[in-house]
Amino acid sequence: MPQNEYIERHTKLHGRRLDHEERTRKKAAREGHKASENAQNLRGLRAKLYAKERHAQKIQMRKKIKQHEERNVKGAPDEKEPDNPIPAYLLDRNNPTSAKALSSQIKNKRAEKAARFSVPIPKVKGISEEELFKVVKTGKKIAKKGWKRVVTKPTFVGPDFTRRPVKYERFIRPMGLRYKKANVTHPTLNVTVQLPILGVKKNPSNPLYTQLGVLSKGTIIEVNVSDLGIVTASGKIAWGRYAQITNNPENDGCLNAVLLV
Repeated sequence: MPQNEYIERHTKLHGRRLDHEERTRKKAAREGHKASENAQNLRGLRAKLYAKERHAQKIQMRKKIKQHEERNVKGAPDEKEPDNPIPAYLLDRNNPTSAKALSSQIKNKRAEKAARFSVPIPKVKGISEEELFKVVKTGKKIAKKGWKRVVTKPTFVGPDFTRRPVKYERFIRPMGLRYKKANVTHPTLNVTVQLPILGVKKNPSNPLYTQLGVLSKGTIIEVNVSDLGIVTASGKIAWGRYAQITNNPENDGCLNAVLLV
């Protein structure tokens, strides 16, 4: 059994309390009262954050109710032909109303597709080239040229990386700022594990930063999750999964990320 699942293990060995279902039902029934009490008693910033959270929950609930209402919309029942002739502009009034249900279904599919690529931090502050690169002047004393750049942010380079000859190397990535592992948190299991980095998938600031392997906040990296025992749909153990960096590595001295499940 995976680490930290001692509660599940205890349940399997010794079972639940006899009144477990009743206690669960009562706890669920009390949630509404608790939410009301919090809404009335919280003050200041906590009240604002709580109100924002409740607002989002209510929107989702209303959407779900609307979907349930629209789900079984088949169409208008077949009516007998009217005795009096109907004008042309009223002929399409009794058309099937399944179009509404169809449109909501399409919207749901689009939302699911978008959720598949949703990330914990959707917007991040961009990094300018002046901030990322430091100019290094090389050459003879008389005619020094400033075409080389030193990367001032943490980077990732592969295990088989070899530096280019000094004469042709434009971007220098210091050894002290190279990272090989990241502290990755699984959002559903709430477990943090140190996993090796396989590569940098995308840096939102600039495609050049992705190519250089710059690790900044919001960057999507690929990590080796074979130790976690995640299984694919076909039953094979997953090897590489994407994760998003959630901290500023240059300030903290470590790399924290959330696994994209």
